Amino acid sequence: MKFNNIKLIMIAMLVSFSTYNCSSDDDGPTGTMTPMTPDFSGTYAQEDQMGRPAINTVFVDMADKSTFNMTVPSAQAAAFQTKFQDKLEALNPAHTDPMYTNALGFNAEAFTTALSTDVLTVSLTGTTTFFDGTNILTGRALADDVITTELLLIFGGPTGADNPGLTDDNVDANDKPFLSSFPYLASPW
Repeated sequence: MKFNNIKLIMIAMLVSFSTYNCSSDDDGPTGTMTPMTPDFSGTYAQEDQMGRPAINTVFVDMADKSTFNMTVPSAQAAAFQTKFQDKLEALNPAHTDPMYTNALGFNAEAFTTALSTDVLTVSLTGTTTFFDGTNILTGRALADDVITTELLLIFGGPTGADNPGLTDDNVDANDKPFLSSFPYLASPW
């Protein structure tokens, strides 16, 4: 019985400390929430740039990560296209032939120029997709299989049929269905 009394006293003390330490400092003078404006003062640094999934991961060497992440997209092609092309040609030597193209019809130089400007373009009037065979880089829907698309563009050649073992990550769906309304992401498992 004495032990239960001690527990009750301890719980009462914890509740009183919690209540005492809580304040209404987020309330305005009338007891309502005061809206806050964003504070943009200070120094900020770009930590990571991922306009298109996996481009930074695959094509940017570790020694260049910080530089790439802090380079504005309009300057990325000039700074990184050659390095991207060297990496593409190392991944798939067929790209060393200037006549060899991928499923977009791009040779190595055109493809790596497009990749090195790491922004995700979005069509406001057409289909939003990473790549569906017809529409190309017009945005990204949650269900788009971007890794398989990137593998196909790197290894698949003009028809997507070259190197079939390298053109698919074999992950064909999300582990849970996406929602049909905002926030659209699947609920956590």
